Amino acid sequence: MLLFTPFTTFILILLLTTFSFTSHAKHKNSNSLVLGLTHSRTLSPFPMQSKASKPLRVLDMLEPLKENRDGYLISLNLGTPQQVLQVFMDTGSDLTWVPCGNVSFDCMDCDDYGKYKLTATFSPSRSSSSLRDLCTSPFCIDIHSSDNDYDPCTVAGCSMSTLVKGACPRPCPSFSYTYGAGGIVVGSLTRDTLWVHGGNSSATSEISNFCFGCVGSTYREPIGIAGFGRGRLSLPSQLGFLEKGFSHCFLAFKYANNPNITSPLVLGDLAVSSKDYLQFTPMLTSPMYPNFYYIGLEAITVANSTFIEVPSSLRAFDPEGNGGMLIDSGTTYTHLPEPLYSGLLSVLASTITYPRSTEHEDRTGFGLCYMVPCLNNIFLDDLPSISFHFLSNVTITLPKENYFYAVSPPKNSTVVKCLLFQAMDDGDYGPGGVFGNFQQHNLEVVYDLEKQRIGFQPMDCASYAVSQGLHGKHA
Repeated sequence: MLLFTPFTTFILILLLTTFSFTSHAKHKNSNSLVLGLTHSRTLSPFPMQSKASKPLRVLDMLEPLKENRDGYLISLNLGTPQQVLQVFMDTGSDLTWVPCGNVSFDCMDCDDYGKYKLTATFSPSRSSSSLRDLCTSPFCIDIHSSDNDYDPCTVAGCSMSTLVKGACPRPCPSFSYTYGAGGIVVGSLTRDTLWVHGGNSSATSEISNFCFGCVGSTYREPIGIAGFGRGRLSLPSQLGFLEKGFSHCFLAFKYANNPNITSPLVLGDLAVSSKDYLQFTPMLTSPMYPNFYYIGLEAITVANSTFIEVPSSLRAFDPEGNGGMLIDSGTTYTHLPEPLYSGLLSVLASTITYPRSTEHEDRTGFGLCYMVPCLNNIFLDDLPSISFHFLSNVTITLPKENYFYAVSPPKNSTVVKCLLFQAMDDGDYGPGGVFGNFQQHNLEVVYDLEKQRIGFQPMDCASYAVSQGLHGKHA
């Protein structure tokens, strides 16, 4: 629901400039970057089937991810000659889009996003292989997702006879793609060459006719996104990896903006083969959001002793399709529904004896902040452990720095640490909870799409990156 006046004004402007809207809504708050949870639907069969709808085949990919404060950036090498753009990797949306424009890229209400100063926009006129996507493309239908699949191209001037035959030569109409109250992007579907690194990270492969959004104007979205969902538009889908899977190992936050080391992102056989030593939990499929990745949360334990039951909605979906635990690289922190979130805070508060810092709680919006001992930048705290228990007897004991993190510099031999979990907003819909990227630090996470399961293994991701030849590799 769009509640804010500037945002509503922007919507009215967009109604005058675009043909249809696709809703990709996810909650947003000031402390956490949250990207594209999509309200998806099953597309009806089409009489026309473009060759471009078949996945492009690449055996393996190994790409470096650069960490910044909110998420992980992947470099997209697009066009002929190549133009390099850094975008967020987001398992919670499908569309891959880049800031685009031969003259300028317009982002409204982006004053708070100064940390994402753009270094480049994609220029189609400077690429000899760039083409506008056509109405015959299934991607065009997917991006518009209207009740009548032919509507956008009918407006563009396609006759019914050409639509039925799949022969309309008209370009796909402009689209808008919404990320809830967090932002909206407006652009056109474009095809161009995408260059990717092979499994040894040095050889490159050329992917022709990769389809992405060429976005010229946005609201609160100053940087592009690489969609890693299960929908037809996503990057893994277009490259044929949905038959296999992918994995990532997110570096700890202390490596943010370190140019000398990057997080490994692996796609294809290398990501899922010989991984049976991991703990695997079933991948759940939401009837409401079938393109994204859910797992079932059964319980949480604190200090290896206090067992906190979670609502049944986090283990399975209700008749309306709500529930489950969304695992999402595009959400910074883990979000839990009430009253589970307040119950966890209550158990932790009864266990921890350090002084509370209500000043930092008010300032940051986090529920628990404590002043803990620190000597020569070494933390001397004994904060309790937190373990998540997922379906199929999978237990993940989070590294302590993944949930209690220093939010202030040391002062008088103490430092303030805050619990980096948040409550789901009252107006949220869709997932019962979200397992965010901060809590996935130093975990190898494997999306085994062939066997429909997600695996976890504690890992020193910095050492893993070095072993994969990613030391000094920039995203």
